[in-house]
Amino acid sequence: MDYEFPDHLKYTSTHEWIRFENNIATVGITDYAQHQLGDIVFVELPEVGMVFEKGSNAAEIESVKAVGDLIMPLSGEIIEINENLADNPELVNSSPFGEGWMIRIKYSHLDEKDDLLSSEEYKQILQKEIH
Repeated sequence: MDYEFPDHLKYTSTHEWIRFENNIATVGITDYAQHQLGDIVFVELPEVGMVFEKGSNAAEIESVKAVGDLIMPLSGEIIEINENLADNPELVNSSPFGEGWMIRIKYSHLDEKDDLLSSEEYKQILQKEIH
């Protein structure tokens, strides 16, 4: 597998990555997910202030070959969205773990972090999916 799996991030089985800073979580889709979608042409992000439960659809990602969803990895409030994606959705392809981040959440249930995957656990799930 020629995908990136930065060790300092957490992952979900639905292909989101999460970076924690204080009580804020930055979320995007993984390198694998952006490869599967292909060239991303549009990202519909939620509005700041919206509150989502873990597991709900927070954003829609449209590519030339499919439409995917960004699934909330944690319950919480959207405190920031990546406004650069409106004009440059391809940032998700070129920099999925950097400039291609999608939302920042102020999460409300600390125990939900325990359900997230390490890079090694995420790799194992991917290997089962791919084979």
